Amino acid sequence: MHLPVMQASIATMTDDKVKRRLTTVLCADVYGYSRLMEADETGTLETLRRYRTAIARLVERHDGRIVNTWGDAVIAEFASVVEAVQCAVEIQQEISNQDSDASQANPMRFRIGINLGDVMVDGSDIYGDGVNIASRLQELADPGGVVISSSVYDQVHNKLSVGFDCLGQRPMKNIAPLTSYRLTLGGQAAGPGSFPIEESATLSESAPAPRMDRRAPSSVTNVVSEWLTKLPRPVAAALTVSAFLIVINLFTSNKIWFHWPVAAILFGVVMRMVLGNRPESDGRSER
Repeated sequence: MHLPVMQASIATMTDDKVKRRLTTVLCADVYGYSRLMEADETGTLETLRRYRTAIARLVERHDGRIVNTWGDAVIAEFASVVEAVQCAVEIQQEISNQDSDASQANPMRFRIGINLGDVMVDGSDIYGDGVNIASRLQELADPGGVVISSSVYDQVHNKLSVGFDCLGQRPMKNIAPLTSYRLTLGGQAAGPGSFPIEESATLSESAPAPRMDRRAPSSVTNVVSEWLTKLPRPVAAALTVSAFLIVINLFTSNKIWFHWPVAAILFGVVMRMVLGNRPESDGRSER
């Protein structure tokens, strides 16, 4: 008799169940926004609108979507981790190019954090640690820079032509410490460097770490061999045979006899070189 009530309860629980999905979250925020607004409210708001338009265009190009634009921040999500990182790089390049064209006294710089994680979905909004971590990573980034989580790094480090600096485990507000990486472009950080060198272990993806040369200094044999290779071939062969005869004489006999064959060999080589350097006759005889 109570079966219909139980079925209704189960249906209610199913409807109220939170939907989750794995997604890549990009969080971009203006560095020093309050200071910029204090200096020039109208100009700052106009610049922010222009940059948001550019960011929305790039997000759409990389098959992402804008989730929220509260305050001076932009939250976007992507199905592809690679597309998210590529979009972040292009955003920073686009903003840098616009700044150089405008020649602003106080240029606006964005900091970007990217995280791959599980999120809760409520309509068009997303919540949870996946979003919060992206926001905290953004706070670790340099102005004009990009910082990614280790989950993002694992997916893109061998797929993109950018470098990565390991920042280690940095403390983040209300988030357990996790390993993060700063993107570098052309051997330099995507933004002005502010992290101490000793705290970041640079990871080079394009070239192996240099190895220490453990070879011993060149031996006498190597030196002699290199010297012989620089001589004409007949001279080098004559000297090699002469040295061989000298060694045989010294180790097999008490009498010195090597000077005769050595002298004959050297004389033959000299004569060959002299005759070989004479100009050839043109076939005409003098009358």
